[in-house]
Amino acid sequence: MPSAAGTLDWLPLADHLDLVAAPVASAAALVPRARVARIDAGLADTAAFCAAYDVAPGASANCVVVAGRRGGATTYAAVLVLATTRADVNGVVRTELDARKCSFAAHDDAVGLTGMEFGGITPVGLPEGWPVLVDEAVVAAGDVVVGSGLRSSKLLLPAADLLRLPGARALALSRPA
Repeated sequence: MPSAAGTLDWLPLADHLDLVAAPVASAAALVPRARVARIDAGLADTAAFCAAYDVAPGASANCVVVAGRRGGATTYAAVLVLATTRADVNGVVRTELDARKCSFAAHDDAVGLTGMEFGGITPVGLPEGWPVLVDEAVVAAGDVVVGSGLRSSKLLLPAADLLRLPGARALALSRPA
């Protein structure tokens, strides 16, 4: 039966900062209960990751970067939803960001602004001032797996710890996939 930990060998993040992106390592103290595991970078995408490492999709949280625009201003934010759901970007997220238009951030913007690899972006270590919108279903999931900033590893942490991150708040922002 798949679980959050799956078949991976999880190590304390604080002792293995070399396995994560630099911004994540810099923010590791914010998530002291986080653990990290190496993975095959070719298996970083959610479906392949869950299948290869026996991780429950309901314990895998995807982090996407969105860009909300109003007038000439752009607000970037991280949105976390379970792999079994989709974020309501044009409804709840757009309203929360007080944006006229809201969309997924361009690949180059997401990578350049976060300092993380595409497909490994995580809410841990995001730029200062970014909202971190965490779906209530993620918080309710217990332990969850998120990116590490790199495609070659993942983080496992109590979902409630995500709400300790700067700018984080829980919202009902998903719908079934």
